[in-house]
Amino acid sequence: MTCTDAGAIQHSQRSAVPGNDSAAADAIPPSWTYRGCWIDNAYGRIIQSQEPDNQQLTPDSCITSCAQLGYSVAGMEYGVQCFCDNYIRNSGVLAAQDSECNMKCSGAAGEQELCGAGNRISVYSNSTLGAYQPPSPQVDGLPGKWNYVGCLSDAAGAPVRTFPYQVILKTNNTATNCLSLCSQYRYNAAGMEYGEECWCGDLADVVPNGATLKPESDCNMPCTGNATAGICGGPNRLTYYAWNSSLVDALFEWRYPSGTAAGKYQFYVPGRVVPLITTLGVNGKVTFLEKFGTGAPNTTGAYELDSSIVESGGDWLNAWREMHVQSDIFCSATLVLPDKAGRQLNIGGWALGATFGIRIYWPDGSPGQTSINDWKENSDELALQNGRWYPTAMIMANGSILVIGGQDGSNGKPIPTLELLPRVGPVIEQDFLRRTDPYNLYPFTAVMPSGGIFIGYYNEARIMDEATFSTRKVLPNMPAAVNNFLGGRSYPFSGTMVLMPQHYPYSEPMTVLICGGSVPGPEIALDNCVSAQPEVSEPEWTIERMPSKRVITCMTALPDGTYLILNGAHQGRAGFGTSSDPNLNAVLYDPSQPAHHRMSIMANTTVARLYHSEAILLQDGKVLVSGSDPQDPVNPEEYRVEVFVPPYLLSGRPRPTFNITNKDWSYGQAVTFTVSAGNSTNLKVSLTGAESSTHGVSFGQRTIFPNVTCNRNACTVVAPPNANVCPPGWFQLWLLDGPTPSHSVFVRIGGDPGRLGDWPPYSDFDKPGV
Repeated sequence: MTCTDAGAIQHSQRSAVPGNDSAAADAIPPSWTYRGCWIDNAYGRIIQSQEPDNQQLTPDSCITSCAQLGYSVAGMEYGVQCFCDNYIRNSGVLAAQDSECNMKCSGAAGEQELCGAGNRISVYSNSTLGAYQPPSPQVDGLPGKWNYVGCLSDAAGAPVRTFPYQVILKTNNTATNCLSLCSQYRYNAAGMEYGEECWCGDLADVVPNGATLKPESDCNMPCTGNATAGICGGPNRLTYYAWNSSLVDALFEWRYPSGTAAGKYQFYVPGRVVPLITTLGVNGKVTFLEKFGTGAPNTTGAYELDSSIVESGGDWLNAWREMHVQSDIFCSATLVLPDKAGRQLNIGGWALGATFGIRIYWPDGSPGQTSINDWKENSDELALQNGRWYPTAMIMANGSILVIGGQDGSNGKPIPTLELLPRVGPVIEQDFLRRTDPYNLYPFTAVMPSGGIFIGYYNEARIMDEATFSTRKVLPNMPAAVNNFLGGRSYPFSGTMVLMPQHYPYSEPMTVLICGGSVPGPEIALDNCVSAQPEVSEPEWTIERMPSKRVITCMTALPDGTYLILNGAHQGRAGFGTSSDPNLNAVLYDPSQPAHHRMSIMANTTVARLYHSEAILLQDGKVLVSGSDPQDPVNPEEYRVEVFVPPYLLSGRPRPTFNITNKDWSYGQAVTFTVSAGNSTNLKVSLTGAESSTHGVSFGQRTIFPNVTCNRNACTVVAPPNANVCPPGWFQLWLLDGPTPSHSVFVRIGGDPGRLGDWPPYSDFDKPGV
């Protein structure tokens, strides 16, 4: 793009106003000069900003309007039109003669002031006049590995555009800006259209959507961000760019394992309820909690599944034990407590008194052996300070239970408070929870290794002080969709957060990973994960593309340090009848690989798992997949229970086995165990936190790889060093021979510093003691 100084090529300096030799010197502002008669519209408008037509137009009135708007160039055309700009655009050139501008200004009196003509414009300026040649597509200085391809057709108004994501940049659309935005969200194809539109997508979108290259002249609209230095498409035409790179610097790489390497879904057992919450107990059995009072007729609200009976091929009806709750646990939260019995705590609920509910279950029995205990609840003795629907609960480093947020019953007012169990002091209000309601329900939380509590809600995140709950640090907002920064991750937009594995010696900052979510309005599911290290001085979010869009997501931590992403939909948000197009595919996320190369497309299910679907890790290394309660006319309530069998169980390699006596560890304690089968030379140990899954949130999830050494078959594992690295609680202990896990054993780490074993102080609640 070139510019010439047009100030030197003036046709007439005979008068201040063309066509009036006797005009007074002050007929136009003294700093402005007539610059001649110019040809307009040969290659587009040469002066861009048009004022409303003026039936009293004069050079003085037009110049005054332009000057007041901050422009340095004014032009008059057709006698009534006034245009403003800062230079001549689109290869404008002087007319052969001044006389070609021969239309009388509409506001002229007796004197013959002239204001251009048809496609001729009388030009004035108050500084050096620049005349720019028509812009061309930007081909040099492009960001990253982008290359210009050509002018690509696009079908405006068609059901499917060439690329799926449109961003309107009314004042700053350029190739640099558009391409930088698209590659930030890991799209490898992009284009600009109509000057102001930036479109992001994939190379694989072009051919299936019928786009073809067209003559370069079809793309003729200057970019809004630099009209003199770039073309941004045209009508139904994209100035098209593609990311050209080797695999090393590709924007993303998805792996496509086949056969057993893709894992598989298996039908597991017919269900008795549609669970809202699933929890693997320390007794090896799975508790299912479902709507009580708002669920199926005659429901008791709870069941327990003995997987050992299912695995042994026994009568599946005997695998289920009916249990009971007293109030509706619909959209509540469950934790496994760090007390000696590994009791399960459920808080909150559907409406009225149920929202204040505190329910406790002491898991008893063992796989294959009868359990007797049931859920206990007495709202007259034990209740939350605030009623809560969609709350979050977590075990703090000091062993107390932190309860966060929610609403006052079904679609009620926000409850922007924190409270502690056992009860300590009044509730503490948090303005950020009030401000972001109703998009912050079931907020994501985690104890940070360096101290403090991470909380992620809507599209925001911060670290709170663990003693005062004041804010220590506010993180940048989480990226959402490339075309909608208002997308969110917590309920009702419903992505899922997990903590990346922590490895001995625990010197690396903790990384949080959040996958999926949705945007307001059309509620298009997000197709990315974001991760950050909240503890570093200036944390930033890394965006990784997922192979497909996903909302109401579930993620399950596997014993080998990978994560299974599953369930959910391609469209919508959480809630009854608010999602569509089930996502039937599972994805394996492997943090040991470089960023953007971590996802593998795994096996598919045939069962839609939408709202109220869950996924938890069993002690044999399979993932139990259950539920779906969409309340739509297409997908049924889902009672069937499946398992996803990861590839590490399909390789044919034998599982390692081990014996361990000490299952109650202190921080930093060296604990011995004996390997009875497996190659102790390559053995690793992992610890996965006892978790409870609801609405895609995995309360208690944490993965730790502690220090382990072996001398032949005698091994020693060292417990994590403190309660910030490893909050007190129960963990599944796994032995790994390569990727192949043993069956797990539950161990407790860090004891019960909050003395929950002595709580609650009422005789109708059994207590294991400290």
